[in-house]
Amino acid sequence: MVVTSKITINSTDQVPELIDITDKIHKVVKDSGVKNGQITVFSQHTTAALIIQENEEGIHKDLKKFLTTLVPVHGDYHHSTAPDHVADRMPNGHSHLQHFLLGGSSQVLPVVDGKVELGQFQSVFLVELDRARTRSVIVQVVGE
Repeated sequence: MVVTSKITINSTDQVPELIDITDKIHKVVKDSGVKNGQITVFSQHTTAALIIQENEEGIHKDLKKFLTTLVPVHGDYHHSTAPDHVADRMPNGHSHLQHFLLGGSSQVLPVVDGKVELGQFQSVFLVELDRARTRSVIVQVVGE
């Protein structure tokens, strides 16, 4: 069986912003009826990453500091000076590079006995790296 759902998330301008989507993912798996298999969680954006991390304020602050130190918003990025970004006044070279550092757009997780198998302290986050927007995350459950 394959069940595909779309989760819509509204981010804020507090970037980078970690948005916990774990409960939404659990609901998709529960509603799918799949007992054993896996899920793929996929962000349809190159400026919003998906990560598995502890849901603890200190690590969130550390991650934000890490990203903005390595790839500051106001750096000298070729992408940010591309004609289409200058015209729409949304230079976002930094957000693409931060996305690259976080490992990209998807995570695959096992489903066992109808539940997503995350570790004790693990949660799934969409990390907004650009600006306040509406984001789409595809969750595909495959199994029996």
